[in-house]
Amino acid sequence: MRLDKFLKVSRIIKRRTLAKEVADQGRITINGTVAKASSDVKVGDELKIRFGQKIVTAKINELKEIVRKEEADNMYTIIGEEKQSDSLF
Repeated sequence: MRLDKFLKVSRIIKRRTLAKEVADQGRITINGTVAKASSDVKVGDELKIRFGQKIVTAKINELKEIVRKEEADNMYTIIGEEKQSDSLF
């Protein structure tokens, strides 16, 4: 499954176009490698997504083409969240 589609279906990022923009800016890695929106993801992959000053690490549990809102959380597990400090001084 494509990365941008997974992010939308799992509701980590609400819209596929936004997921594509985030990936194209180099703010997502799959298993430590910078990913494009078209990168393939599979069960067991570890995603790191940078949202502003926060980095969220998630592990993919399952892939589904269509999922109900209540079941979207089952597609991934949040491993950790860390704040990134961009101090200029």
